[in-house]
Amino acid sequence: MKTKNLRTLIAAAVFGVMTIGLVAGVSTGTLSGFGWDTIAALCPLGALGTMIATKTMIPRAVISLVIMAALVLLVGRAFCAWLCPTTLIYRIRDYFRSPKKRKVLAEQKNAEIKAISQQELDSLKPAKGAKDAKGHACGACGKCQPVKHGKLDSRHAVLGGALLSTAVFGFPVFCLVCPVGLTFATVLVLWRAFSAGDATIGIILIPAMLIIEIVFLRKWCTRFCPLSALMNLVGRFSRTFVPVIDDEKCLETAKGASCSKCAEVCQFDINLRHPDFGELTTADCTRCRACVDACPTRAITMPLLAGKKAKGTVVVADPALEDLEPKLD
Repeated sequence: MKTKNLRTLIAAAVFGVMTIGLVAGVSTGTLSGFGWDTIAALCPLGALGTMIATKTMIPRAVISLVIMAALVLLVGRAFCAWLCPTTLIYRIRDYFRSPKKRKVLAEQKNAEIKAISQQELDSLKPAKGAKDAKGHACGACGKCQPVKHGKLDSRHAVLGGALLSTAVFGFPVFCLVCPVGLTFATVLVLWRAFSAGDATIGIILIPAMLIIEIVFLRKWCTRFCPLSALMNLVGRFSRTFVPVIDDEKCLETAKGASCSKCAEVCQFDINLRHPDFGELTTADCTRCRACVDACPTRAITMPLLAGKKAKGTVVVADPALEDLEPKLD
């Protein structure tokens, strides 16, 4: 089974089990807070917000934050790719897109990624006759070329706003619009409407809020989600199961060919080959393995402990420059 299908199956199974427990009245909770009876794990953002709102150190909330930090250090933002119902909804939305629309979106992303890849490869071509004090040709390492850095991470601004509004209003404000909570709330209001005739304004308002976030905020996970921002603060210290490129196998470093399939398939806009051009960095890696599956030369692996990337020889795509073998740092 492809990893993408496995992720969808696991996310759907978890969502299905929790939905059954919700409508059946079983005390298992949802992904915003799950467990059994008095033993429960809270959403880390909700836990932090609750303590700020009540100005009280709550042991259960502290334990939830510690567990979250430990899991993120071990598997990064795996929750986002393997369990989050928001990601599952995105997959369902993409499945029902017309083949024409899918093709157009795929071609647009392919063109964008290929342009970045080609720009980086072109920067490796040395200018004739221009050498520095060490004898290297100008442009051979690309360090003198303009660097395009990722966009300002707006998620941390949203996180700060969520915590500040909690302190001001005295309750976790973001929980009212959290797509994870809205997903389960939508299930609950629809169930009550059809099973008990308990129709309220919520049957319109709650699904509408969810649709607005999914449809109009299509970059929710990479630009708006405060929970992912909170995980990012911990994920930047994670060193386990981080994808690593073997430069001796990578088409771009071994043959000078424009590829970047790993960036093309990443749902969270991480450019593994050219990190300066990605919207996010490996601190936000969800361990979805999409890059591993997509690499045509199997150059990407996810070792238990990520060491330094293998240094490969960059092959400049120019027959006249075959005697030059600059190293890629």
